[in-house]
Amino acid sequence: MNRLRQTEQAILREGREWTRLRLEQQLQEDAEALPSLCPKTGEPLTDTRWRDLQLQTVSGLVKLRVRHGWSQALGRWVCPARECWDLDAYQRTSPELQARLAYTATEVPSYERAARMAQTWGTPLSDTCIHFQVQRLGAAAAAIQLPTPAPLPREPEFSLVIQMDGWMVRERGLDWGAGPRKKNPERIAYHEVKSAIIYRLQQRVETDTGRGLLLEKFIVAMPPETTPLDFGAAVQAEARRRGLGRARYVYIVMDGAVWLWDLAADRFTGAVLILDFHHASKHLWAVGHSLHGEGTDAATAWVQPLLHSLRHGQEARVVRKLEDLLKPQPGRSAAVQTVVDREVQYFQNHRDHMHYQTVAQAGAPIGSGAVESLCGQLQARLHARGQFWERPGLTHLLRVTVLFRNRDELHLWN
Repeated sequence: MNRLRQTEQAILREGREWTRLRLEQQLQEDAEALPSLCPKTGEPLTDTRWRDLQLQTVSGLVKLRVRHGWSQALGRWVCPARECWDLDAYQRTSPELQARLAYTATEVPSYERAARMAQTWGTPLSDTCIHFQVQRLGAAAAAIQLPTPAPLPREPEFSLVIQMDGWMVRERGLDWGAGPRKKNPERIAYHEVKSAIIYRLQQRVETDTGRGLLLEKFIVAMPPETTPLDFGAAVQAEARRRGLGRARYVYIVMDGAVWLWDLAADRFTGAVLILDFHHASKHLWAVGHSLHGEGTDAATAWVQPLLHSLRHGQEARVVRKLEDLLKPQPGRSAAVQTVVDREVQYFQNHRDHMHYQTVAQAGAPIGSGAVESLCGQLQARLHARGQFWERPGLTHLLRVTVLFRNRDELHLWN
């Protein structure tokens, strides 16, 4: 091995051991200084005794001696050190180590990879241990009441952008473990994870190459089979935490899913609703292909001018031209007319959601690329090859992921 690397590793081990000993000493001093009192009434504990406590930390295993005593008010044994350090009755992992393991598990494709990562930064633990910590924290996250951050003094004017979409995840079906004799087994079940991204328009910048970048963003991601009603409530609650009530304008960008538009109308009255331009263009292409044939020059020549008009403030003209197609034409088949009728109705339903030039001039997005990027990032962790989730495991990891991405993870230990 490279000599410099060997030297650095040796020094790192020495520093880690010094840190472990220093932490062990400090915690032992704290434990000995704590009075043996009931945390509820403040009365002295009875039948006190000293017991061993081993705590796995980032720096290694810390061995302590701590007091235990009987609390008459609580009717149970109490460890003042555990109460002071906010440790559960049988918790053997420090909060800092929990946080590092949980964050690592949300960023890498599997718990096995998380264990390898933990080993590289000096804390060799099994993937089973990391899985246990994530499940424990994910269960605790369900009960957290997240506070609303206080607005900054003299807060500058801002607008809020909300984008919503969904993506599919693989879960173990009802017949996951069924044998070969089972007819038509449902071994895999696909369900949608509803997701949203929320950011202030003023937090959107561009790099030197013109690539868009969000300096600060917040997300919502709900477990499979969450109802649109509950998802809408969660998005609204997070938007309120991020300044919904103080925003000058609220822009909501979505695809054409009916449930999304019902949700937006119910939860975000007064918002500027925007149909994702990419989805609108797909529906225009559907009309062009049905009329002139898929992949033909004629289809391209028909669609491209309409896309240009749609993008540059002539959306009403585009809708009128599409409505002209509703008139029966000689030689047009019933199948083509069915496609035309469906797509024209789509544009009629969204005639007020396609003011792309006005929205773009205000600096707001006309596409839902941010939430699609979010969905891809979540899929990279939760929809990797060979992953088939059970609902509790998926739900807990998803909750922890959202907390870390929103920088709310401190509330797990507060």
